[in-house]
Amino acid sequence: MFNNKVILVTGGTGSWGHELTRQLLSCNPKEIRIFSRNEASQFSMKQEFNSHPKLNFVIGDIKEKDDLTKACKNVDYLFHLAALKHVPVCENQPMEALKTNVLGTQNVIDAAIDCNVQKVIYISTDKASDPSNFYGLSKAMGERLIIHANTLDTKTRFVCIRGGNVLGTNGSVIHVFKRQIKENNRVGITDQDMTRFFLTVQDAIKLVFKATFEALGGEIFVMKMPTCRIIDLAQVLIDESKQENVEVDIIGARPGEKIHELLLSEYESKTTVIYDEEYYVILPSIHIEGLKEYYSQCELVTLETYNSSTGLMNMDEIKAMLEKGGFL
Repeated sequence: MFNNKVILVTGGTGSWGHELTRQLLSCNPKEIRIFSRNEASQFSMKQEFNSHPKLNFVIGDIKEKDDLTKACKNVDYLFHLAALKHVPVCENQPMEALKTNVLGTQNVIDAAIDCNVQKVIYISTDKASDPSNFYGLSKAMGERLIIHANTLDTKTRFVCIRGGNVLGTNGSVIHVFKRQIKENNRVGITDQDMTRFFLTVQDAIKLVFKATFEALGGEIFVMKMPTCRIIDLAQVLIDESKQENVEVDIIGARPGEKIHELLLSEYESKTTVIYDEEYYVILPSIHIEGLKEYYSQCELVTLETYNSSTGLMNMDEIKAMLEKGGFL
């Protein structure tokens, strides 16, 4: 599918972007353009990939439509990863989150249509389902814009994927806990009942490719993924550190933070189908030509919601997950 194709990745210097680029290079593309605004991150990534001749690094910001349109010239596939992602940052600077996550996403849509991009894949988050913070709200608005773009008079197709917490990404709770254990001999937990969805970066890219290959346009792909209590995750890291008398502080949830995350809300579950053993597909409430027919053989889910409080991993399973991700 990517053989001899030109691919653009917005926000491509992050953890998702590194793994996506690594896997795309094995598919013999013509060119991969990494579009981001951080010069230092681009320089570091260029070195990591040994200045690969098929990688082209472009400094730019998705808030600037003209720059984005130039970067989209002759592009076949666009992976939209760029976003403000940290909940406290978006709570404290909502206008910046709006400009980047909402208006920036509309710029991606407009640039892709102007340049006749074949397919756009938008990376969303579980926090977009029944959002309780500005980050989730901005990503939910991005989802709606991407879905609506499939009703426009264009051959470009737009697809969403919705993931959970990816192990080891920038600012990941794993890195935070490990540093707290090492430096302070204590760990700060927001709430002892808090749970989250987790997946490895490899599984995250598997979800991205699944949607790229098989989606028609207008739906949201969701991977079924393991869940765990954050306090259990912290305890595994404490046990593995071999440090004695590590204390756990309950510091309280931050503004807009849920105790349990959702991948499917009660409203969304009414239009969600079981795609296969590993994936759900959320169909939109608006009409998109041919979409319901495309999934007509799939059964509707029987879940009222899909949240992180169910199917919790035990300590051994959490340890195995961390070992698989290379964090122990």
